[in-house]
Amino acid sequence: MTASRLSSCLSVVLLLLASSTAQRMHEPLSPAEIDQLRDTAMEPELRLKLFVKFSRARLATLEQMRSDPKVTDRGLKTHDQLEDFVALYDELNDNIDTYVDRKDDVRKPLKAVIEADTEFQAKLRAFKNAAGVQEAEAKQYEFVLSNAMEALDNSAADHRKLLVEEEEAAKHKKKKASH
Repeated sequence: MTASRLSSCLSVVLLLLASSTAQRMHEPLSPAEIDQLRDTAMEPELRLKLFVKFSRARLATLEQMRSDPKVTDRGLKTHDQLEDFVALYDELNDNIDTYVDRKDDVRKPLKAVIEADTEFQAKLRAFKNAAGVQEAEAKQYEFVLSNAMEALDNSAADHRKLLVEEEEAAKHKKKKASH
């Protein structure tokens, strides 16, 4: 095989690998949601509330899909919807970290996030304990559901701890300003 032919074959293989990887990449946000987030980049309260809204919508879609008897390949679709939820929730946490690092006041939006944490935990637990799920179907999303529940539990604890820290810091700042 000549060097140019080998190079051509290698280029085709690399192109195929790149296209198959690109096909697997999935954006959990719609273009309209991305625009909404872009418009609120500097406003922690609005942006975090949007992430909560979008995460809630993914769980609502999951619940609707799970109760629709016409849905085929329910296990795979459940898996994908849970992955979208986890991706959005991770992005929510990244945004909280960014705002805290910037020293923004996140107390008010954090309270809304903590309320959503409780709601999301209840929904995921109810989903896990739902009757009538076939074992083969459940195996398709069992791992991602477990990860989602663990991430949510850990983040909820972190959010509560952060709120206490933020409240203490605000009290200290106010006390220091009055002296």
